[in-house]
Amino acid sequence: MGKIFKFHTDVDTDQIIASQYLLFPTIDEMKTHTFESLDPDFASSVKPGDFVVAAENFGCGSSREQAPSVLKALGVKAVLAKSFARIFYRNAINIGLPVIVCKDLYDHVEGGEDMELSLSDGIAAVGGQTFTCTKLPPYMQGILDQGGLIASLNK
Repeated sequence: MGKIFKFHTDVDTDQIIASQYLLFPTIDEMKTHTFESLDPDFASSVKPGDFVVAAENFGCGSSREQAPSVLKALGVKAVLAKSFARIFYRNAINIGLPVIVCKDLYDHVEGGEDMELSLSDGIAAVGGQTFTCTKLPPYMQGILDQGGLIASLNK
């Protein structure tokens, strides 16, 4: 069970982690600035196991891998959105952050609500409602279980 942090359509990678923070040498130093322009309290409020829920085209903009990396470093369990920018989706899988397409969820939940997610079943549950999400294929779930594509290939 984790808390929902809800964001709008077309959240770009510069809103996830602004370019000036890419100069920091580590993800741990960058992560405290995650979503700074949209929710200045996000990095201090999010807890391991919480969720980011967004509308369409989440992660558009530049191809920076640091965007999914700061979310993972903060302990975000998964990002659920109506749709994702292709490069963000790929980068998230590469580093082991689950990104789930869930078309109906956004319109029926509020930030701050508690949610449960079964990645293997493709089901999100919030406030007594269940939402069917894209179920990850077993090979992709295996990649995530090993910490991402890079970790999977290294094994």
